[in-house]
Amino acid sequence: MAYKFIDNYREQGARKRLVEVLRKKGIEDERVLTAIGKVPRHYFFDETFWNQAYKDIAFPIGAGQTISQPYTVAYQTELLHIRKGDKVLEIGTGCGYQTCVLMEVGAKVFTIERQEKLYERTIQVLPYMGYKPKFFLGDGSIGIASDAPYDKIIVTAGAPTVPDLLLKQLNIGGILVIPVGDEKSQKMVTVLKTSENDYERHVLDTFRFVPLVGDRAW
Repeated sequence: MAYKFIDNYREQGARKRLVEVLRKKGIEDERVLTAIGKVPRHYFFDETFWNQAYKDIAFPIGAGQTISQPYTVAYQTELLHIRKGDKVLEIGTGCGYQTCVLMEVGAKVFTIERQEKLYERTIQVLPYMGYKPKFFLGDGSIGIASDAPYDKIIVTAGAPTVPDLLLKQLNIGGILVIPVGDEKSQKMVTVLKTSENDYERHVLDTFRFVPLVGDRAW
């Protein structure tokens, strides 16, 4: 696949138009919209498909995975209510687009991916773009206990349930955002950890993600 890292007026203008699309769809957090407007999403596409990069759609990226729809990325990021310096665990690095958006809104990101081909590409591309999260290769469904606790956790794949190990890795007052359902569709769920053993859950809109695969998932 051929990739070129060029960001000119055409791409920058396309991002501005995408931001307006997301604003009209209900994304209100200006920091999130600014992040979407800054991250060059076309960098994650073979140049043959650059014309798809700023449409509000998901798109295949290989290894049976997709780059998430920009609306979905913005929606999940908004739900996290990230404050500058928050320690965020991302389950499912994928191509790294969501990672970049999280970092643009001020998060310190720890990100894990189980697909080795995606991992190998992402650990090269993101630092080249100026983003340097802490990368891990492995089973995201069990989290990364060695660096816990986290202020926020985001899961970018559909799970059958909320993995208990992820809840244990949240700080008190922390938020987990995860799509939960079957392999065809999921409801976005937010979990607020109110004490060491108590949680407040909210079930929101319906989405469709690739399955979360692992010991505590499919």
